[in-house]
Amino acid sequence: MDAVGFEHHDHASCIASNLETVSQTCSEQGLQLTPVRRRVVEILLQKHRAMGAYDVLDLLREEGLGSQPPVAYRALEFLVKHGFAHKIERLNAFVACAHPGEHHAPAFLICRDCDAVAEAHIADAARTVRDAAAEIGFAVERMVIEAEGLCPACREETPA
Repeated sequence: MDAVGFEHHDHASCIASNLETVSQTCSEQGLQLTPVRRRVVEILLQKHRAMGAYDVLDLLREEGLGSQPPVAYRALEFLVKHGFAHKIERLNAFVACAHPGEHHAPAFLICRDCDAVAEAHIADAARTVRDAAAEIGFAVERMVIEAEGLCPACREETPA
């Protein structure tokens, strides 16, 4: 399982790479990456944690990019629809996709202390769910797996 989010990495390179992928994918698919949409995905990438729509809106407001809730919600809806961000149902919050441009069933590891979120790719679990669903005639159209616990940093801070 490849988890992206808790390990140490070159954060600036991570942001730049993902932004380039989002921009290129939008260009190839004829999607409009507006300045607000680009800024929202950049905010999600910078924070590396789950963010509510109003958290995003507060940052957009500070930067003069919008002050009404629909501004944030529309941008987030676009990003989720096209696979550039994911909605964490458990937290009613959003995170940037760690693998933009790739078709995948994400699994999220959510820290209950700091709200950090790691996106893991677990193909076997997704296949198991799809196989079980197919056995009873159910067609899975969308799947998100969410697990809650403690991230490595918070585990170090919590005595055993």
